[in-house]
Amino acid sequence: MNFFGGGIIGFFFGFGFGVGCALAVLYSIYTGGYRKAIEDSLREGKSERYLHWLPKVQAKLAKERFKA
Repeated sequence: MNFFGGGIIGFFFGFGFGVGCALAVLYSIYTGGYRKAIEDSLREGKSERYLHWLPKVQAKLAKERFKA
């Protein structure tokens, strides 16, 4: 196998699998955080952090609705 063929195969394995695996890890972290946010929002007793950010998020949503 010459250098060009090896380079193509190396590029494919390094870039294709490397980036693909990194994206898979980032997606699993994102969905895990999303699940945790849903669990927190369904809890009876709300956390201090939730109560802190709730008015800010509601104001942002109201502002977006007003623009549309």
